[in-house]
Amino acid sequence: MRTTNFLLGGTAAAFLLAACTPIDTPTADPNQRTREGALTGAGIGALAGLLTGDNAKERRNRALVGAAVGGLAGGVIGNNLDRQAAELQAEINDGRVRIVNEGDRLVVTMPEGILFATDSAEVQGSIRGDLFTVADNLNRYPNSIVQVIGHTDNTGSAGYNQDLSQRRANAVANILASAGVSGNRISAIGRGEDAPVASNLTAEGRAQNRRVEIIIIPTS
Repeated sequence: MRTTNFLLGGTAAAFLLAACTPIDTPTADPNQRTREGALTGAGIGALAGLLTGDNAKERRNRALVGAAVGGLAGGVIGNNLDRQAAELQAEINDGRVRIVNEGDRLVVTMPEGILFATDSAEVQGSIRGDLFTVADNLNRYPNSIVQVIGHTDNTGSAGYNQDLSQRRANAVANILASAGVSGNRISAIGRGEDAPVASNLTAEGRAQNRRVEIIIIPTS
């Protein structure tokens, strides 16, 4: 029973350690996300083992094996995300493009102002190079799925904003696909005005809400 309680405590600690790290704050330690991935993977593996055994001894043994396997897999994914994020930062080198490693995914955020003219879903020529850079990075790291999500502010009707956000997501997704990213990996989603990151009561807030996010989620 003491072993089981220890494993349960370790599982909880792993989740708490990963959850308590700010997801959008740059870290001076390039291996931080690797360790978080390993901790989270170990916790998930241990929990799975505890839930599947037929008796206390078998649950303990499965939990130990699950923790080891999960920790290894989580560490590999975390390490790949660390490297991929660092490469994207270096290759894009544009302060207007925000790249955040959330531990289990990368989120690349591009504001409307560098992607589209007002009320347009045609990608401006000046930003296409950065999108090709993202595509090249995705091709080097093929074990992921990619969600392209369009967002607007709340100016105008909700229906118009939904349609505009979908067309913008489609436009960005099409450029990634044209640069060699498999269409099977990409989904384009319009969220309209439903997911603001700032207040729509100010011009600055509305500008932050008008954006496209490219979310990179590892599959292995």
